[in-house]
Amino acid sequence: NIRKSIAEYLTLEGISTELAENGLSAQRMLLNGVYDAAVIDLKMPGLTGMELLTWLKEEGPSLPVIMISAFGEVRDAVEAMKLGALDYLVKPFNPEELLIKLRRAGEERRRAAAAIILDSRISAEPVFTGTGSPRLRDLETLIRKAAPTDSTILITGESGTGKEVYAKRIHALSARSAGPFIPINIGGMPGDLLESELFGYERGAFTGADRRKEGLAEVAAGGTLFLDEIGDMAMPLQVKILRLLQERRIQHLGGLKQVPVDVRILAATNRDLEVRVREGAFREDLFYRLNVIRVSLPPLRERREDIPGLVRHLTALLCGRLKKKVDGLTGEALAALMSYSFPGNIRELENMLERAIILTEGKTLGPADFSLPGTGEKQEEPRGKGAKTDMQQTMKEIEKEAIIKALYRREGNRTAAADDLGISRRTLFNKIKEYGIDEF
Repeated sequence: NIRKSIAEYLTLEGISTELAENGLSAQRMLLNGVYDAAVIDLKMPGLTGMELLTWLKEEGPSLPVIMISAFGEVRDAVEAMKLGALDYLVKPFNPEELLIKLRRAGEERRRAAAAIILDSRISAEPVFTGTGSPRLRDLETLIRKAAPTDSTILITGESGTGKEVYAKRIHALSARSAGPFIPINIGGMPGDLLESELFGYERGAFTGADRRKEGLAEVAAGGTLFLDEIGDMAMPLQVKILRLLQERRIQHLGGLKQVPVDVRILAATNRDLEVRVREGAFREDLFYRLNVIRVSLPPLRERREDIPGLVRHLTALLCGRLKKKVDGLTGEALAALMSYSFPGNIRELENMLERAIILTEGKTLGPADFSLPGTGEKQEEPRGKGAKTDMQQTMKEIEKEAIIKALYRREGNRTAAADDLGISRRTLFNKIKEYGIDEF
């Protein structure tokens, strides 16, 4: 029959299909399975196509629907589109027409999922992975091993260390990269709102719930759900997250059925979860479920040798975003940044660079372009031959150390070392001469 013929054709085209013999059977399948689209005939026994479509739009899972009608039912098909069907086909039709419409339906679904993802800051750009500190290289190795799996990953680190950036990188390197990446900030929402956003709700679940809504755990189907600041999650919600991790199922607010979800979980926190467990503020069983693979991001002050590469990377991204051209930083400005502790980590460095690029009138950023202790304003030139402030001396020592480390990493290759430091080869040559670096 027509159902089997269509299924065989779509299977040959690489689309997995399941068949329902009537409307009630289709309703049961839609309640218990996860589908990317539905092809519904207007005339079906038990539950008509229009009734099934109405149920889908009011109570069932949210997915694109293509209606099939006979020639005399075109008016009903148009009404179906008004109810929310994506498209319709009139029998008899070429299976290739259906294939085209299904591919369009898949694109619509991906677009709808992408629309939920909020516009992110420049930090969401590809993470800096150039040759840097040993810790950065070890981190990259770990991520490349863990990303292709479906294992849960816990990302830890201080605020501003780039936890969401690394979560997006893990997603991009995974088998789910074509699916959506859905972030949700646990600490930024009240518990009741967080629960309804994460797990969805049925019509009438609470005041104002005038229709069924999918949760973000469903929207992330085929992709990654990123739970940021999970250490701030309230205990009652922790139980539901644990069930999601164990069973890959959720329950809507106001609903009775368990809804299967196909999603990978990444979580992040700036808190010490082991301490939270001892304090009774975080479930021990949930901690162990989350902590399958841990990615610990070091603070910027513990990997200062990465600052030159980060500065070059972020400057290029910011210049593109701000439509401004800045050639780079002076050696003094770079040394000043390397001497700073960056309590806000990479986010603070990024904000500092953004401000400097916006406000500068030159093509090169100097110490005066940054609001750092001792560099926020132009300093009076020291009087007397050879006079130097302690700050200037410290910056020179840090700059010299950075150059030595870069040369060591690059085995004396000055062109590559200059590239890592974000300076020209001529500037590097002059600095080597100035500091008397001759061991390379």
